[in-house]
Amino acid sequence: MARPAFRVDAVLVQAVIAGALSFAHLHDLAAAAGQDGWKAWAYPISVDLLLVASWRRLRSEGPSRLAWCWFLVALVASLGANVATAGLLDLGQVPAWLRILVAAWPALAFMGGTLLAHSPAAEDRVPDPPASPATEPQPEIPEPATADPAPEPESTEIPAADKAPALPAADPAPPVPAALVDHARKVADDHQARTGFPIDTDTLRARLGVPPQLADAIAAQLA
Repeated sequence: MARPAFRVDAVLVQAVIAGALSFAHLHDLAAAAGQDGWKAWAYPISVDLLLVASWRRLRSEGPSRLAWCWFLVALVASLGANVATAGLLDLGQVPAWLRILVAAWPALAFMGGTLLAHSPAAEDRVPDPPASPATEPQPEIPEPATADPAPEPESTEIPAADKAPALPAADPAPPVPAALVDHARKVADDHQARTGFPIDTDTLRARLGVPPQLADAIAAQLA
């Protein structure tokens, strides 16, 4: 069995080169701002990790304000270091405001990483269904009185079998708020995208935390 030929991925090579250059620029800027030794090497690692963590959150759980916010913060820090070390800034005399930003970066990155790791996903937050307005009972309309029908003559025919009793009418479906239907549709779409099968009523009821009768009404509207 022949081995597959080794192929060099141009996109991967380009990503490695760009990452190395950005890493070096962040290191040079941190060193010029007074962060010498191992601390200057830790700054580019912190910026790149925050950038990757926020991008992974966006890819795995969908767009969110939290992930976009920290992605832009890390991107501005990386781009700012690249531009600052391109000759526009004298690395021998770094301004005081830049030294303050570099010194404050560890606390900012720690807060961003903690929020990205421990904040719940938007899918798990099920909104409470709004209370439906109470319906007032309708007054009963009395039926008009009718005259007694004339007695029919007796017949010698054998009476037919008694008719089967009418089945009781099914309980009307409870009203479903539009906001709950929209949320249920998002849950159903996400379930089908992950599993490849449409969501069943029991799973929908467990995900929404609603009674069975209300789950059946929601499923009927999603069908």
